[in-house]
Amino acid sequence: MSLEVLSNSEDNRRARAEMRRRGLDFATPHFARLLRKTHLIPGINVGLLQKSWDVLRSLQFIEQHVSKTTPILDLGAFGSEILCSLYKMGFSDLTGIDLNPMLVQMPYGQNIKYVTGDYTSTTFPEEAFGAITAVSVIEHGYCASKVFPEISRLLKVGGYFVGSTDYWPEKIDTSGIIAYGVDWTIFSKSEFSDLVQEAGRYGLVPAGQLNFQASERTVSWLHRSYTFAWFAFRKLYVRK
Repeated sequence: MSLEVLSNSEDNRRARAEMRRRGLDFATPHFARLLRKTHLIPGINVGLLQKSWDVLRSLQFIEQHVSKTTPILDLGAFGSEILCSLYKMGFSDLTGIDLNPMLVQMPYGQNIKYVTGDYTSTTFPEEAFGAITAVSVIEHGYCASKVFPEISRLLKVGGYFVGSTDYWPEKIDTSGIIAYGVDWTIFSKSEFSDLVQEAGRYGLVPAGQLNFQASERTVSWLHRSYTFAWFAFRKLYVRK
């Protein structure tokens, strides 16, 4: 499957339990998160409990399809658990990029390369990575003509683009809402179908079947209720 939808909140709780069982849970505890938000203790808040299912699904996919020495890039890495968990799983060539300069304070900074920058316009060499992750990233300031050319440029042929996005089958209007300084999109079924077509223009094709069904709104944020969709694309060719 290359598009799956979080169908209920219990699946999200089970995913977090599995991450804890495997020692892959890096989410900051609620109390510490509050203290850091009020600057009473130093450090960065990492992970979100509501982002358990798609984080685990991404980790599982990479574990099944990518070797431990493959170079992996995480987009929007500030506060993301992905690289911390991959490092704990034994992956050895990890890079994260984010506009937030506090990225360098992320855990395992001595083992993970953190780069401050715009993931739609990087200085990394062509085909530098065998996998790219983006958990809850592309819906913020989404611009297909910027996102997919750069991801395709950075991925090796045969490499994977894996991540998640906010989703609901019917369109939920977010016009005028600014989150993290940019526009916010909750992808509808129609919009995600367009995304798939745009990705295909750059050699990125779904790694399996697409399942657009959603049965429960599992999250509420900024007065909108929706769920998450997880995706996996594979780069099959270089665009001429």
